Amino acid sequence: MPLGAVGAKQSKLITTKIIIMIQENNRIQDNAQSLQMAVSDSCGSLTITCEDNMELMKRYPDKYFDLAIVDPPYGINMSKTVGIGIGKEKGFSRKKEYKTKYWDKEIPSKEYFEELFRVSKNQIIWGANYFTKELPILKNYIFWYKKGMSKDEMFNEGEMAFTSIGRTVMVDIWWNGVGVINSGKKKIHPTQKPTQLYRWILDKYAKQGDKILDTHLGSGSIAIACHDYGFDLTACELDKEYFDKAMQRINNHVAQQKLF
Repeated sequence: MPLGAVGAKQSKLITTKIIIMIQENNRIQDNAQSLQMAVSDSCGSLTITCEDNMELMKRYPDKYFDLAIVDPPYGINMSKTVGIGIGKEKGFSRKKEYKTKYWDKEIPSKEYFEELFRVSKNQIIWGANYFTKELPILKNYIFWYKKGMSKDEMFNEGEMAFTSIGRTVMVDIWWNGVGVINSGKKKIHPTQKPTQLYRWILDKYAKQGDKILDTHLGSGSIAIACHDYGFDLTACELDKEYFDKAMQRINNHVAQQKLF
């Protein structure tokens, strides 16, 4: 797929009225919860489910999605330690901010990556340096420099994403640590990425009409970016607690957009 940056007019935040509805989806297993945001043709739609990503992907034919943008577990067990505020700057806490969970004990299976490449034409995969055996030879990548990090932070100063399109690039987008994001709001997921990062990705790598896939919704940042830029997104999150918090965050964002 050729690079298709969203044009200046199209990349403005979309504030068209949307309709939010909870509905049963007969394609989804009975125990999966579905929230679909139906919007006008100019805005696209968000279809988000609480289910296993393998169950989601198996429902779609080959190369159905134009671009998969995913952030799988890196297999470094960060869920046990992340959320412990160790910075000295305002807004950081020294007590644990998140429940201990085990979603990051191991990387996704070989079958996951095979299915991901089956259902999508192109891919952007965060944590590429942790998946060297599962991914094609890394020729091009995105390096995100986490501008604004405290020297006391436990995180790396940057993250690498595999990209099947474009060329190697570096982007510096503000990220200020464990407990809060640059807007001053508390994170809802221990490894939450900023919405601005996903807006940048969509602006640079997606084109109007593309169908986007995310197999690890997490905090829902990508859903907010897709809504703002009018892309169709299909996403899922397995953890019910993160799913509920992400839905609340997305709904709050949508409600704010409707005010303007």
